[in-house]
Order: sequence, then C-alpha cells, then structure tokens
Amino acid sequence: MFGISYIKFDSMTYVIQFKNGQVAKEGRGLSFFYFAPSSSISAIPMGSNDLPFIFNETTSDYQSISIQGQVTYKIGNPKQLAELLDFTVDSSGTYKKNDSEKLNQRIINEAQTATSSFIHELGLKESIRSAKTIESKITEGLQASQAISILGIEILTVNILAIKATPEMARALETETREKLSQEADHAVYERRNFAVEQERKIKESELNTDIAVEEKKKQINEKKMEAEIQMAENDRKLREMKVQADISVENQRILLIEQKTANERKEAETHGFVIETTLKPYKDIDWKTLTALNNNPDPKFNIALAFRLLAENAGKIGNLNISPELLESLLNDKNE
Repeated sequence: MFGISYIKFDSMTYVIQFKNGQVAKEGRGLSFFYFAPSSSISAIPMGSNDLPFIFNETTSDYQSISIQGQVTYKIGNPKQLAELLDFTVDSSGTYKKNDSEKLNQRIINEAQTATSSFIHELGLKESIRSAKTIESKITEGLQASQAISILGIEILTVNILAIKATPEMARALETETREKLSQEADHAVYERRNFAVEQERKIKESELNTDIAVEEKKKQINEKKMEAEIQMAENDRKLREMKVQADISVENQRILLIEQKTANERKEAETHGFVIETTLKPYKDIDWKTLTALNNNPDPKFNIALAFRLLAENAGKIGNLNISPELLESLLNDKNE
C-alpha cells in the first residue's frame, strides 16, 4: 500500500538494504518495512553450498578424461560479494538476476585451472589413480586464487568423486587389465605349482637328508662298536700279555726257586758228603777186616758169613772143604728163627 512493503529473511541470509544509494541497514535474519520506490535489497546466503562440477581434460598421452567432483564453500564476506555480484531480490524475496550461477561457474573455472596443468603432465593411467592428489591441487589452487579471495569465498572441502576415461579407452583399459589379471592368475597358478614342486623337492630332500643322517648315525654306531671291540680286544691282549708276563714271572720265580733249592740241596749234599768224608777219612786206609773186627758184631750169622767170605778169598789155598748139610740146615733154621 502506497509503495510500503514488508519483507522477512531467515537467519542464514545476510541482508543489505540500500536506500537512495546508501546502506540503510544490514545484518542476518532481518525483517522490516521499506519504501519500495527508493529501496533496494540484497540477500546473500551464508550457509555452506555444495557445488558439483564435471570437466574434461587431456592427459600427456593425448587421452581425454572427465573429472567429476564437488566443492563445498561458504560466503565469508557477504558485503564484498554484494559489491561484485548482484544478489538483489524483489518484494517476494526472489532474485532478480541469477548471479549465483556466475559465482558457481567462476569457482568451477578456478578449480579446473588449478588442476589443468597437473593433469597435462600425467598419463592416462596415472591420472585415473590421482584422485587424492587432484583434490589437494584444487584445494590449494582455490585457496590461493586471487579471484576467489576477491569474491569473499571460503573453500571448505574439495572431493573428487570420479575420474573416467572415454568409453572406448575404458574398454581398452578393461581389456588390458583383464589380460593382465589373467596373466597374473596364470602366474599365480604357475607359482602355486612351482611352490608345490619346490615343497615336494624340499620334502624329498628332507627325507634324503634324514636317511643320510640315519646312515651316518649307523656308521657312527658301527664305528663305535668297532672301536669298542678293538678296545676290548686290546684289553684282552693286554690281559693275556699281563697273564703271560705273570706266568713268566712265576716261572722265573719257580726257576729261581728250583735253582735255589738245587743249590741248597747241592750245598747240603756237599756238606753231608763233606761230613761223611771227614767222618770216614780216618777209616779210609784201614783194612775192612780190621773195621769188621772193630765193629764187634755179636751176631753169629754175621760171623759165619764173614768166615765163608774168608774161605772164598782163600779158596785157592784150600784143597778140600766139606760143609755138612746139618750145618747148613742149622744155619738156615737159625735164619728162619
């Protein structure tokens, strides 16, 4: 009525009211009456905005890729942005121009500029695998961009959602990867078989080593037995030698004993003979007849025998000798008695 209007904004909108070319009021979440013919209102959204983007680049090997991602930003200096872009709204709060799209496009252009030189230095495969690096490059480029700084924009995060090659090249890469995976699978099968053969060889080698060790132990046992037998034979030989030496010593001792005994007996006999010789020496030169007379044997038979001997010695001097049977009988009877 009469050009006076009422308008209200939420707390996430920074409002600037211009009246006759001067700032009449500004702030977040304002509501007020204003005279429409002499007023202009700018409404700058203060919340964070998610800006999706997708752009194409060419790698160092002349392959096209598409980079898809999202930039999250917020307006840090709404007054500064309001001086560069038109965020004027009408009485219903609708933007008269769509400068938000200009703002988004400028951010996307800066993001593409930040990553373009980096992508041109990479090959296709490296580019597809460089999502995190591209995120860092875009973040650094936007934060260092003078254009973004002039707009009063604060970059919150950058996310790369996908990096894709053209469909033909994607199929070619898939084929190459499939072949590579097939080769890797074949190599894995070969490795498994080779591993099984190697394990079998190790098992056989271990068994052979075990057999060799067993045979070596048997050899050592046989050598020990042989050494023990040799030692036993040596001990037996030494024992026999000791026994022979003992027997020899005993025989030597026996020889010495016999020699000593013989010597003693010889000396005893010599002594006994010397005693007899010494005893009989005085009678050596005496006639036996004298010795017989000295014996003075009273046995009549002895005397008769002595008489017969004298007769026999003097037989040449005797002409006839008669011995009567009675005399012989009496002598024999005396002998038997």
